[in-house]
Amino acid sequence: MGKLVIFSAPSGAGKTTIIHEIIKVKEFNLAFSISATTRKPRPGEKDGVDYYFLTVEEFKKKIENNEFVEWVEVYPGQYYGTLKSEIQRLWAMGKNVVFDVDVIGGLRIKSQYPDSSLSIFVKPPSIEELRRRLDKRGTETPENLEKRIERAKFELTLSDKFDVIIVNDDLQKAVEETKRVLREFLLN
Repeated sequence: MGKLVIFSAPSGAGKTTIIHEIIKVKEFNLAFSISATTRKPRPGEKDGVDYYFLTVEEFKKKIENNEFVEWVEVYPGQYYGTLKSEIQRLWAMGKNVVFDVDVIGGLRIKSQYPDSSLSIFVKPPSIEELRRRLDKRGTETPENLEKRIERAKFELTLSDKFDVIIVNDDLQKAVEETKRVLREFLLN
């Protein structure tokens, strides 16, 4: 059985960028856990690569069938979750599993696999910087941007429940710090 590395952060904190960098490190033997979601794909996103895109009905059916290790309704009608079958698929390949999940989902995975997981919270340097990053993406309506900022304020209150906090004020520094933490967890 492999180990689990859980990354959580407010949207726009940079966790996905950090994950893309650490997955390249061969000695970590990492594979990305693809989450399921009911949100619509963004331009360039592919089903089964970036997410498993499900309808709300499909998602709820999987909840009823206990097919998720964690799931959450982040916004009304917008669900995210990790399928148990995804962890099993990656472990069967002999991989350590990396998760890019919301904060509540990250804490749920950690609670189910306390001894074989490391939870990492990627923290933005400030709410103002987070707002700037999200605005720069150009993917959010002003209303959605405000929802994300409010959600981020809540998520930041949970950061101390994670094993490690990485402040992403300098991307390269954050990536190096993450690599150091992962070497300790995965290779010792």
